[in-house]
Amino acid sequence: MLRLHRIDHAGAPLYAAEREGTFRLVNGDIFGSFEEGAVIASEGLKMLPPVSPSKVVCIGLNYRDHAAEMKKAVPEEPLLFLKPSTAVIGPGAAIHAPQWAGRVDHEAELGIVIKKTAVNVKAAHAHEYILGLTCVNDVTARELQTKDVQYSRAKGFDTFAPIGPCIAVGLDGRDLSVRAYVNGDLRQDSRTRELIFTLPEIVEFVTSVMTLLPGDVIATGTPSGVGPLRPGDSVTVHVEGVGALTNPVVAR
Repeated sequence: MLRLHRIDHAGAPLYAAEREGTFRLVNGDIFGSFEEGAVIASEGLKMLPPVSPSKVVCIGLNYRDHAAEMKKAVPEEPLLFLKPSTAVIGPGAAIHAPQWAGRVDHEAELGIVIKKTAVNVKAAHAHEYILGLTCVNDVTARELQTKDVQYSRAKGFDTFAPIGPCIAVGLDGRDLSVRAYVNGDLRQDSRTRELIFTLPEIVEFVTSVMTLLPGDVIATGTPSGVGPLRPGDSVTVHVEGVGALTNPVVAR
């Protein structure tokens, strides 16, 4: 399994390729042609968000159990909303929860990382446009979501889109474990086989609406078990084959 990590290397963002725990610097463009170069020490690496997307496209209510817990009907087609690029943070970076906004929730999700410009892609060809998979935490100010009806404010705060720890290349996303832990306690636990709309269907639908650019991320939806985060908490999203994305929570 190849995992691509974006790291701070001597003050500059670079990519490192990980295979079985060995890290090598990447020479070239991960969205085009690249080679694996010199071995580097894995200890003390500062991990950055694995991509710097122009946008994060999110799919709402894409697990039946989550639709039920939110007391909403299962959608007939994918429900889309966006998170701004300014919401993106990487592993270890703090989620800043605005205390005036009320309850702030975790939402563990599998993320799709786009490889090349994608417009009107058919599901059968979706794999050609996917670089790999990652973890996403669709952090949500739940009370504002209810108040506003639409999702922009509730999901668009700075730090509300943790992504990482890497891009898993060549990973089959059809049946992967998706879990969330808060302070080590399991809160969400499902598998991607429970998705209402599959990854290829999601890519087809999203690209029928908007152009996706290299490095854009699609968050494919969260299972049941969403719950509150409080300052002092540590939240981890774990996707099988990708790894663990952990972020502390602080008061904004």
